[in-house]
Amino acid sequence: MRSWPFFRLSITTPRLELRYPSLEDLDELAERAAEGVHEAGVMPFLFPWSEAAPAERAHSTIQYHFRQWGELSPAKWSLDFVVVFEGRIVGTQALAGRDFTLLREVSSGSWLGRRFQGMGIGTEMRGAVLHLAFAGLGAEYATTEAFEDNHSSIAVTRKFGYHDDGITLHRRQGRPVVTRNFRLPRAGLDPGGGDRDPPPGPVSPAARPVAVNPPPPAAGRAPGTCPRPGSPPSASSRAPS
Repeated sequence: MRSWPFFRLSITTPRLELRYPSLEDLDELAERAAEGVHEAGVMPFLFPWSEAAPAERAHSTIQYHFRQWGELSPAKWSLDFVVVFEGRIVGTQALAGRDFTLLREVSSGSWLGRRFQGMGIGTEMRGAVLHLAFAGLGAEYATTEAFEDNHSSIAVTRKFGYHDDGITLHRRQGRPVVTRNFRLPRAGLDPGGGDRDPPPGPVSPAARPVAVNPPPPAAGRAPGTCPRPGSPPSASSRAPS
């Protein structure tokens, strides 16, 4: 699609491909949402979309991505990648920015299909977007947040060296809940990420090279401004995450 060059954007790690989704990719991602992303009685999201019936979860997943596409601009953008593991789409990883050229700050969020959790995929895909943010886009800070009872998300965050950045109170399912905020400065990134506590499986994530194709824009330039529509893809750039 010549006028929407984001469809050419992908990040490759030893085990994963993160790519800007096609319509077919969104269909498969919706199937993961319908299958379930967490245990019953657990709610890791502020908006409880994951408690809906399977067909509704699939519908809202696609609708969410369409909305993100329509609202993307240099002033406020979100790159919501699908995550591909062994040829299957297993979840989604987002990297977002607001007034990025001024603030140099990004945020991230993600979810994985329940049957693909506990394999180190969450760590590896976080490392991929942190590489894009710091090495590719020239970010100075990365932020993230999680409910205080979302221990798996907080564990991934800790592996990369984020530090505590306060709390926020939210209403979740009619009750108050604490959200823990985290911030990672460029200089504070632990390049060893997941290697300090490697997950099960043959490949330890995070500290390995990643490839971004096509290469990101010049440092500090918002993704909503590039690459130039119609420009040919360039060779992949490689650097440690």
